Amino acid sequence: MDNIIFLIIAAVAGLVIGFIIAKVLERSRASEIVKSAKKTSQSIIREAKSEGETIKKDKILQAKEKFIELKSEHEKVILSRDKKMAEAEKRTRDKESQISNELSKGKKLNTELEQKIKDYNHRNEYLEKKQSELKKLHKSQVQQLEVISGLSAEEAKEQLVESLKEQAKTDSMALIQDTIEEAKLTAQQEAKKVIINTIQRIGTEEAVENCVSVFNIESDDVKGRIIGREGRNIRAIEAATGVEIIVDDTPEAIILSCFDSVRREVARLSLHKLVTDGRIHPARIEEIVKKTRKQIDEEIIEVGKRTVIDLGIHGLHPELIKTVGRMKYRSSYGQNLLQHSREVAKLCGVMASELGLNPKLAKRAGLLHDIGKVPDTETEVPHAILGMQWAEKYGEKPDVCNAIGAHHDEIEMTALISPIVQVCDAISGARPGARRQVLDSYIQRLKDLEDIAFGFNGVKKAYAIQAGRELRVIVESEKVNDERAASLSFEISQKIQTDMTYPGQVKITVIRETRAVNIAK
Repeated sequence: MDNIIFLIIAAVAGLVIGFIIAKVLERSRASEIVKSAKKTSQSIIREAKSEGETIKKDKILQAKEKFIELKSEHEKVILSRDKKMAEAEKRTRDKESQISNELSKGKKLNTELEQKIKDYNHRNEYLEKKQSELKKLHKSQVQQLEVISGLSAEEAKEQLVESLKEQAKTDSMALIQDTIEEAKLTAQQEAKKVIINTIQRIGTEEAVENCVSVFNIESDDVKGRIIGREGRNIRAIEAATGVEIIVDDTPEAIILSCFDSVRREVARLSLHKLVTDGRIHPARIEEIVKKTRKQIDEEIIEVGKRTVIDLGIHGLHPELIKTVGRMKYRSSYGQNLLQHSREVAKLCGVMASELGLNPKLAKRAGLLHDIGKVPDTETEVPHAILGMQWAEKYGEKPDVCNAIGAHHDEIEMTALISPIVQVCDAISGARPGARRQVLDSYIQRLKDLEDIAFGFNGVKKAYAIQAGRELRVIVESEKVNDERAASLSFEISQKIQTDMTYPGQVKITVIRETRAVNIAK
């Protein structure tokens, strides 16, 4: 037991001794760490002091450099101010010298002016003396002349005025006459200039409006398909319609040129159908053109019906309705015939109502007054007489027939509505810009060209194109051989030279085409 206690005490004593030794060691280590920290802190403080001194020296150097820089800038400012002050002083001295020169000149001028004033006063006194002497001499001369002539000054003045008055009248009348003649000549020349300028300004616009149509396409690729291989498609279209087709660099557009608006409309609608369908070749072109002509005929009838319905005219013969529809594609002196006839009909209705007459009858006569301008075949009968004959043929009343025939005084007026139709026709045609007589004569010249070609045997079709500069003639291959085609071109050219008056030259092209057609069943 005692041994156990001894061992326990020994163990406890060992632990205490070990703890004491550990604490002693720990204290020694801590003192060493403190010593090391002190040394480190002292070295850091030394380094910080050295760095502080370095920074202090750098800042002092920077401050000195800044001071030197500011000092140099300040010196520059002072130098520029001194320079400006010197320049200002120089300008001031120059101004002072200039002013002193001006003052000296002014003094000199004042001296000269005073001298001139003295000279002027002296001369003025001298002239006054001379003028008084002249008055005395003039008075004495007048007295001497009165004694010599036996007339007083007033009487001589009156006689002189009378003689001068007669001479002045004669001279003034001659001058007035010359002025009037010159004014007339000038006025005529100026009027001609005004008319010519007006025609030049308006002529092109009207020609384009009445002789050209534009066919719009989606892309320029369609142009190649319309032309076809070696141009066969475009030749087929021109031969079938009689319209000149101009394919140029105009983007997405083809120009159709022809004086006949019906032909242009047929060509335009045919091109639209061909482009929409996509199949473009000569056989298809002829088929489409035939269908389009039939469609145009139906449209003419429809336009005539709409027109008579709009105007409230009833019981019109179908042939007259068709004639009214054809007016849409006819112009008279550059004025659309259907629009002109509708306008005349409305004016006639208003005027007849104001005069207490039958407005419906007056409208009827106004609408039909120019139907003689759209004949199926050309005739030498005046259009007013031809229209009257048609109206009589299709059962129109005598008053209407007389108004149609008498609106250009070809026959005597026997109805009250006849002068109304004549006046309203003049009103519609007399509006500024409504008519272009040059265009009508131009269209007539083109029709005459075609008629001359149709006067020869074997001619199937004839088209005047390029504003009348070319006549394209298509002949029947069975009746006209190649040699006859050449001679026919010469004969037509000679006939045109003999019978027509036209500007420039006309090219006659005779086309002879042989076709062999068979059907496989």
